[in-house]
Amino acid sequence: MYTLYIGNKNYSSWSLRTWVLMRVLGIPFVEERILLDRSDTAQKMRDVSPSGRVPCLRDGDVRVWDTLAIAEYLAERHRGVWPGNALARAWARSVSAEMHSGFASLREQMAMNVRLRATRAPSPAVAADIARILALWLEGRERFGHGGEFLCGPFCAVDAFWCPVVFRFRSYGVSLAGVAAAYCRALLELSAMKDWAAAAEGEAERIPAIDLQQAQPQQ
Repeated sequence: MYTLYIGNKNYSSWSLRTWVLMRVLGIPFVEERILLDRSDTAQKMRDVSPSGRVPCLRDGDVRVWDTLAIAEYLAERHRGVWPGNALARAWARSVSAEMHSGFASLREQMAMNVRLRATRAPSPAVAADIARILALWLEGRERFGHGGEFLCGPFCAVDAFWCPVVFRFRSYGVSLAGVAAAYCRALLELSAMKDWAAAAEGEAERIPAIDLQQAQPQQ
């Protein structure tokens, strides 16, 4: 069975991607959580992950790190990780890669904090990121999403990559309508997302400096 190493569920957006993908697709794994912002965090991560970061997937003697690499590794072994249609699959991989490497302003100014509720007007840079995200969601739903509630119909890796953004939008009170609102609702209604959110709420660990900074309005 796979072992998936993750960080705190309240803050670890990268961990959420792989965790929710495997949960929704019914890929069994054992979860190992490494607490963030501790004196031994870096060493514990280096012990399990070649990059010293999470998530990291262990499959016997194999270690796979980085969420895109993990998705591709799983796709070679399990059905449904990417869309079956070649055109949809190419689009989903492109969008996942864009999400993976872009949207720096959104990441910086609206970092994932599942417990947080703080309405915040986005800066111009964040507003531009949000506009691009909503355009991608609309494109996916219009071109490929007719067979289900998600971007390419059934839930797949491209949806998993947007799950942290959906939590961000909820935490910071980003107003959505139409296709975007429906897509966010569909992701938030997943039992895996509900389980992750409940676990985040129940975590005893806090990182006060992050919580305080994120709760403050941006100047």
